[in-house]
Amino acid sequence: MIDVEQLRGFAVWSQELTDVELKRAARGISLRTIDAGGYLFHRGDRFDAWAGIVEGIVKMSTVTSSGKAVSYTGLTSGGWFGEGSVIKNERRQYDIVALRRTEVACMSGPTFRWLFENSTGFNRFLVTQLNERLGQFIAFLGHDRAFESTPRVARCIAWLFNPILSPNIGSHLEISQEELGSLSGLSRQMTNRSLKTLEQAGLVRVEHDGITVIDRDGLLHYGE
Repeated sequence: MIDVEQLRGFAVWSQELTDVELKRAARGISLRTIDAGGYLFHRGDRFDAWAGIVEGIVKMSTVTSSGKAVSYTGLTSGGWFGEGSVIKNERRQYDIVALRRTEVACMSGPTFRWLFENSTGFNRFLVTQLNERLGQFIAFLGHDRAFESTPRVARCIAWLFNPILSPNIGSHLEISQEELGSLSGLSRQMTNRSLKTLEQAGLVRVEHDGITVIDRDGLLHYGE
């Protein structure tokens, strides 16, 4: 359980709720801290909670039946995920692993389903989020991760800076090249070279503590 003001500080969707709904949501949320390399859940787990990143970065990924590791996307502060699994009461189809020490807010399944059944504002947020995520994964499948390293890094950054899925991110993200490489499925050295190319193209500014995005649309369509 957290308090209402705490919830308002990290959950943009809380602005859509009535006072009664907001209090119900806060009562149903607990906070968890995951160390770097730790898992919130694994593929196949039953995890009856809707989760949001309060602070930190996690990777959504899986390992195919042939043993190939596939990284879908990264999730940063303000991003929420897992609504589909909670609605359908199904096992998780992917792993969530922390790339650094990360604080996660977990809304219990019963609380989520109560909001889903009773809150117009909450449902409006979910529809927008699901539509945006669908577009992201359609793009993911269309690109098939077959691009060369630089376009791959460009799209990874663009998806991290999605203003709907990561509303608290702004234009700068504290992220290491090793973390970005993990999200992109590339080595740190290849990631470094790609970032230099993107910086020369005027799309990002690489700084000692992370990345500042200058042209997200340009990143999204780089190499097309």
